[in-house]
Amino acid sequence: MNKYLPDIYQKNIYNINYNYLKEKGIKCIIFDLDNTLVLIDEVEASLEVKNLIEKLKKDFIVLIVSNSPKKRVSLFAKQLNIETYSFALKPSIRTLKQIKKKYNLQSSDIAIIGDQFITDMGYGYKGKITKIFVDSIGPKDLKITDISRFIEKKIMNKYANHNLFKKGIYYDKR
Repeated sequence: MNKYLPDIYQKNIYNINYNYLKEKGIKCIIFDLDNTLVLIDEVEASLEVKNLIEKLKKDFIVLIVSNSPKKRVSLFAKQLNIETYSFALKPSIRTLKQIKKKYNLQSSDIAIIGDQFITDMGYGYKGKITKIFVDSIGPKDLKITDISRFIEKKIMNKYANHNLFKKGIYYDKR
């Protein structure tokens, strides 16, 4: 039941305690793209996102793993000067296996940051990596995401009924 339960839950990517992650031994941060870093219809990362990514690259391997097509994801690879993995089919961990091999990482070295339980937290659960959930930065989703959001609401309600998770009650570690 608790496979989608985040290890950390923050309002957005700026509220995450990255020093805590470093102290915990995290070496690689994987970001979801849409509604985590940028709105789904944006084609340019904000200056705030660019500055955060530049700062994080000093201490971490920073990557984007997205279910979005290569055409979209590659725009941000260039802007942020980081490696990206598009059409990842999260929660499939195919890309995670590639990342671990390429960078010689263990599951305990990696954290995923995303705004969806089914895809992002599911990816973290399947890959046995640190799961960091953030609120979606925009109300608009791709049509295909509607199904995930419907299931996500049911899971969140179940967690809330068991006092495990409540939307808007943020925490740094479980």
